[in-house]
Amino acid sequence: MPFEISLAGKTAVITGSNSGIGLGVAWELARAGADVVLNSFTDTEEDHALAREISEETGTKALYIQADMSKDDQCRALVEKAGSCDILINNAGIQHVAGIPEFPVEKWNAIIAINMSSAFHTSAAALPMMRKAGWGRVINIASAHGLTASPYKSAYVAAKHGIVGLTKVTALETAKEPITCNAICPGYVLTPIVEKQIPDTMKEYDMSREEVIQNVMLERQPSKEFATVEQMGGTAVFLCSDAGAQVTGTTISVDGGWTAL
Repeated sequence: MPFEISLAGKTAVITGSNSGIGLGVAWELARAGADVVLNSFTDTEEDHALAREISEETGTKALYIQADMSKDDQCRALVEKAGSCDILINNAGIQHVAGIPEFPVEKWNAIIAINMSSAFHTSAAALPMMRKAGWGRVINIASAHGLTASPYKSAYVAAKHGIVGLTKVTALETAKEPITCNAICPGYVLTPIVEKQIPDTMKEYDMSREEVIQNVMLERQPSKEFATVEQMGGTAVFLCSDAGAQVTGTTISVDGGWTAL
């Protein structure tokens, strides 16, 4: 019998989802029938308008809840305010680039808090809800840098490696239950933030747009193509489907071959 993917009746909480990968995942989950809770640290009319747009276009319920993922109590409160959480997407993240001796302590602390510790706190709040409901999916958005490393990204690489470890522990603790936990490891994804970096990089290297994309941004991505937010969302939908029920405790690389090198 072919697998059918319908997430109707499920509620997905997606951290850091008012743009980029998080928003792309939210759209695909909603298209598959899930109600979605968007989140970021801001609280603007544009944030709430995103939720209304998703609801109007997909016929699902969509809500925006402000919460600062650097604050452990707000991480847990986000899940509690959602009311239910069948699907948890830990996506929130920030970046800073500097050598270890020069790396600002406040940047290290913020990256570890937002990129890694937030996933622990949201999972701690969501797992009891999933157990009560008798079903659940935890999907952590890690990175190719959760499996490999680059210089000058100590905090980001440490946090993403930590997310992969947390994924494995969560999967083992839920292995005998209808709950799974996996990490998606993107390479370079064409998000609004990445798009904004291209003109400045063109000036810095005196290159054309295509040269910057191929020789600078996608230098380590063998496919020489960006992944898309829709592909991230589609991967998340698969992990939430019945076909993904025995996929747990692992990483799925969507990186154009980056980690195959």
